[in-house]
Amino acid sequence: MRVNFVLSEVATGLRRNLTMTVAMILTTAISLGLMGVGLLIGGPGGMIPKMKDIFYDKVQVSIFLTDDVTQEQRDAIEAQLSSSSEVQSFVYENKEEAYERFQQQFSQQPELVENTPADALPESFRVELVNPERYPVIAEQFPNGENGVDRVRDEGDFLDRLFSLLNGARNGTLAVAVVQALAALLLISNTIQLAAFNRRNETSIMRLVGASRWYTQLPFILEAAFAGLIGGLLAAGGLVVAKVLFVDKTLAGPIKAGIIPQVEWSAVILNSAIITGVGVALAASAAYVTLRLYVRL
Repeated sequence: MRVNFVLSEVATGLRRNLTMTVAMILTTAISLGLMGVGLLIGGPGGMIPKMKDIFYDKVQVSIFLTDDVTQEQRDAIEAQLSSSSEVQSFVYENKEEAYERFQQQFSQQPELVENTPADALPESFRVELVNPERYPVIAEQFPNGENGVDRVRDEGDFLDRLFSLLNGARNGTLAVAVVQALAALLLISNTIQLAAFNRRNETSIMRLVGASRWYTQLPFILEAAFAGLIGGLLAAGGLVVAKVLFVDKTLAGPIKAGIIPQVEWSAVILNSAIITGVGVALAASAAYVTLRLYVRL
């Protein structure tokens, strides 16, 4: 009987403050959705950690050769690499091999491949170092513009800039999520205060007939928790839609080429469960604190 009464009070409260409840749900859903995106990008098992595992294990130094390089210069570079204690391994790649690798990497972007001439990619030596941080030593041994060397490029430096950009995007997304979450908590607090004021007569009567303070506060807490649950489910639905329409379709080419890791359904489900639980917990906690501090029931 008491359970039915509490649930009926929750339903009544949601109907009375329908507009505020909808606003609370939408604000919560936006903040949790942004949080879920941030977790998928940079959380444990997210895209950034996977990309680091993929690319940093393959970091190489590329020594690009000039178009007019001679065979003697190629042989000299190869001999210098073979004798260097800094070099773990290296491979020579001519123009045809470079173009073939380019075609494989961008097979899902045929327009780019068609518009790139076969001789546009330079021949090069791809060098794996014993210690990737010793790149300056190789750069000094093969100065740009001398002895057939066009330029020396450290792929690790590019990756550092790339992941710095991705981490910035993740942090920006989470920052916006925090701001939205604060707005949602303030809205929940105001909604609970308004709901408690509108039902002050009923709760006063309940206290007079012996109802505990916790019993009179429970419907308000459940209202907030229900709004947090719906907001979390909407955010989870947003993650599913983002994976199906954006990741699986828009990013299909880079994923197949191995440039971007796949976002697994297990990660989507796990993060959906996390943000839904966070939504319920934060909403219920905000309601409880509001009732304890600002409302006397």
